[in-house]
Amino acid sequence: MPQVTLKDVAAQAGVSYQTVSKVLNNKATVAPETEARIRQAVIELDYRPNISARNLRTQASNLIGFAWCSLPRHYWHPINDFFLHCITDAAEARGYLITFFTGGDKIPFDNTNSYADLYARRQVEGFILADTLLDDPRIAYLIKEGIPFASFGRSNEDWDFCWVDIDGREGIEAVMAHLQQRGHQRIALITWLDHFKTGLAREEGYRCGLQTAGIPFQDDWVVRGIDSAETGARGLQTFLALPEHHRPTAVVCVSDQIAVGAMHAAMAAGLRIGRDIAITGYDDVPMAQYLYPPLTSVAQPIQEASQITVDLLLNQLNGETIPQKQVLLKPSLVVRESS
Repeated sequence: MPQVTLKDVAAQAGVSYQTVSKVLNNKATVAPETEARIRQAVIELDYRPNISARNLRTQASNLIGFAWCSLPRHYWHPINDFFLHCITDAAEARGYLITFFTGGDKIPFDNTNSYADLYARRQVEGFILADTLLDDPRIAYLIKEGIPFASFGRSNEDWDFCWVDIDGREGIEAVMAHLQQRGHQRIALITWLDHFKTGLAREEGYRCGLQTAGIPFQDDWVVRGIDSAETGARGLQTFLALPEHHRPTAVVCVSDQIAVGAMHAAMAAGLRIGRDIAITGYDDVPMAQYLYPPLTSVAQPIQEASQITVDLLLNQLNGETIPQKQVLLKPSLVVRESS
């Protein structure tokens, strides 16, 4: 069966093939009815662009790099998985594909060699980053070399680069306000290690929530660890070992995975979650509403963040004006029985 060409689409739509090319590459302004005819012809003829020919002609790979790493069995990252799905869809809608590469053999990613090699060989046009760190070495390198990239997450506040983030501080402040409205004054935090920028923002929300309520910060009300259920269980057990008059009545977790471990430890100790102790999570993963009891969590607009991240990178690649280089989105609190 012969391959459908741009000229076939043009003939079906009643326009020139140059117009079809510009419309499909988002480089033309035509009447809405003309664009509709072109896109309908694409569907009816099942037109597929010849990527290899286009890349040879434009000297562009139309690939976006994203670093991946083999994670330990206990490490579960549903938000990043959903983010990857969304950026793949957003990139494909603009004629680009996401390609994965090894960014290092551990978290946090600390290897810039792969970024340098891929870009030097023009195997990718730019990069999307996630799991950002304070003073992230990848971001410092990409800024220094002038390599196009956009980041899902912030880093050093003094660095000028394109990023999208979700306000973790505001999310945890909403959790703290909710718990205080429920009468809790002894509120603990189970969080990540302190090199993750996302975790630092959420911890800041915790501290601000305490300060707003006039509750002194207590070092022994904070437990740190990797993003795992084991960290949540260990944190809850640590709090239960405190003297009863100093023992937290509510526990804020910076991820749903940590909250699952905390809930398991609380039930193992004979506590009724939502009555004897409140536990909250963050991310509002699909299973959160099906836990027992259903988990109070903070939902993030991942799909919107993904679309903006891709747009920020493609604006750079296409030489387009970037109306806003740094975008901070708002999360929302979903209250359920666990609190």
